[in-house]
Amino acid sequence: MPHLDVSGATLYYETDGHISSPALLLIHAGVANLRMWDPQIPALARSHFVVRFDTRGYGETESESVPYSNLADAVDILDHLGIARATVIGCSRGGSIALDLALEHPDRVAGIVTVGSGPTGFPEIELTDREDELFDELDALFEAGDWDRLARKEVELWDFGPGRSLRDLDPDFVATAYELNAANVRHAGESPEAIPLDSPAYDRVVDIAVPTLVAVGDHDLSPTLAQYEYLLSAIPGADGCRFPDSAHLPSVEQAADFERVLLAWLDEHDL
Repeated sequence: MPHLDVSGATLYYETDGHISSPALLLIHAGVANLRMWDPQIPALARSHFVVRFDTRGYGETESESVPYSNLADAVDILDHLGIARATVIGCSRGGSIALDLALEHPDRVAGIVTVGSGPTGFPEIELTDREDELFDELDALFEAGDWDRLARKEVELWDFGPGRSLRDLDPDFVATAYELNAANVRHAGESPEAIPLDSPAYDRVVDIAVPTLVAVGDHDLSPTLAQYEYLLSAIPGADGCRFPDSAHLPSVEQAADFERVLLAWLDEHDL
């Protein structure tokens, strides 16, 4: 199983496709790990060299409780594999990392896809009463150190969405969503500390000069929907896509539709 030793961590990564093909770097959400991209890998790998890794605190990556840079980890993975430029596809915090990477290392990024993401430094958005209630439940579970229940409640908030119930959802998706976050529980004792940018992305995304696709699920949280609208309006020439039957993980819940949109967009922009 491929791992890369970096300062303070051993990063787990996977590759698919031929190394001579255009590169894609996939970065997972904070309620998942690299397995969230499994449905799209066969189709993407037919025409791309697909790279994905578990960020610190997630999946099969092992982390020490030290300060670190998500951007440095991503660049280290690219350097290790000899990739000069990649289209970076990120979900949730993965999309925020993609935006930061494009701003701090523009020579390494050929295109960006964000899914349910916002730029670092985005101002706080008022939550609905229901969202407030659900976040209070998460805070209580965190204070109690009930990591297994916390992982499940995170999935129910983010992946299912605050306005839907289990009976609204496909049972296979429900099981997969729980499984994706349960794999991260073993990292509860780790405390890697991500170093933020000196200048957050919020005021800088207007400078992004590569093709960008901004996507969101219609059942995502209100702040995420606001971030979608902001990115779509602020990034020059950005394309937008909303997935009507998903919340935070359209690549999992609407896998075929997400794959179709992504492949068409990559082809349109020759990425």
